Amino acid sequence: MHIVIDENIPETQVFAQFGRVVKRAGRAISAADVREADALIVRSITQVNRELLQGSAVKFVGTCTIGTDHLDLDYLNSQKIAWTNAPGCNAQAVVEYVLAALQVLAQRTGGTLSQRVFGIVGAGQVGQRLANVLRKLGYQVLLCDPPRQQLEAASVQEYVELATILAKCDVISIHTPLDKSGNWPTLHMFSAQQLAALQPGTWLINAARGAVIDNQSLLACLLQRKDLAVVLDVWEPEPEFNPELAALCQLATPHIAGYSLDGKIRGTEMIFNAFCQHFNLTANTRIKYPEPLLQAIKLSSAASVESMRGLLTTVLYDPRTDDAAMRMLFRLAAQQRGTGFDSLRKNYPIRRELATLRISGQGYTAEQQLLFQALQLSL
Repeated sequence: MHIVIDENIPETQVFAQFGRVVKRAGRAISAADVREADALIVRSITQVNRELLQGSAVKFVGTCTIGTDHLDLDYLNSQKIAWTNAPGCNAQAVVEYVLAALQVLAQRTGGTLSQRVFGIVGAGQVGQRLANVLRKLGYQVLLCDPPRQQLEAASVQEYVELATILAKCDVISIHTPLDKSGNWPTLHMFSAQQLAALQPGTWLINAARGAVIDNQSLLACLLQRKDLAVVLDVWEPEPEFNPELAALCQLATPHIAGYSLDGKIRGTEMIFNAFCQHFNLTANTRIKYPEPLLQAIKLSSAASVESMRGLLTTVLYDPRTDDAAMRMLFRLAAQQRGTGFDSLRKNYPIRRELATLRISGQGYTAEQQLLFQALQLSL
């Protein structure tokens, strides 16, 4: 069996037990690379379509990502090429990115999280998890997701329109797929009109897809409104992001919100299992998660819940590090910025999720223990 895999996907050596594995840079995977391949394993930067696959032997495509907007599903289905994605694989990493970003924004603006109203646009794997965490922390949360609202018509889950989010929320976090048509078109969902409707002092976070926000309109908006605080992890376009827009963001990062090692390996594991099932294969070896460097932390039970939350949401990941690395790219030429953007992603340092960390110590209050549970920390 011949398997072509994006070289930046971790733990793919498990595929080698079934045949020849060829690794290629994700953006450089070509029709020639996959012509004789039985399977193709990618990330979101590889466009999988007729141009890439026509005339190839590919029977299975797996993307180690939540999204599928880089896959031409109509073409894959028409050619009876099996495909699968990894829904939820890095959802927790994105949630932890947002929580860390919120902590940074609170520190920089002097704001108090408990006094804000949180609006989550897109209630899929990431959005629902984020809503659950924020609600466990005692915050007011509103959700907007019309397609999911229709599916959950009988549910107690309440949804609101985007206009309500804009009118009532001063923190808005975007977690939608990029859909140019469909039941809920999200391309430029946040255009000049929606951006103008943001409440004074709003924090706007996009860790979904860059084009959900009209980046040119956002730039014009930020040049006029200094009251807004924006965090962007995704850009329009990528990898050649707009440095003028990035410079106006409180945090600018190179599409790494979901880049925890645990999320990456989880994605590989999900695609590997689907690959084995599709080809009716039995694996002799399985994927293993490495032991974390930091395994436990002891906190004083006399500390406030707010100070504990501030420490815990940034102890394993601080987005200011990624922000600083990306700002080094601002003065480069466009092509060099794009190369640098991809390099930051390719050479991303090891980052673990909070679930790998244990809280030691005794005497924690019920409120403190609720914080640990909300962040998925074990005692």
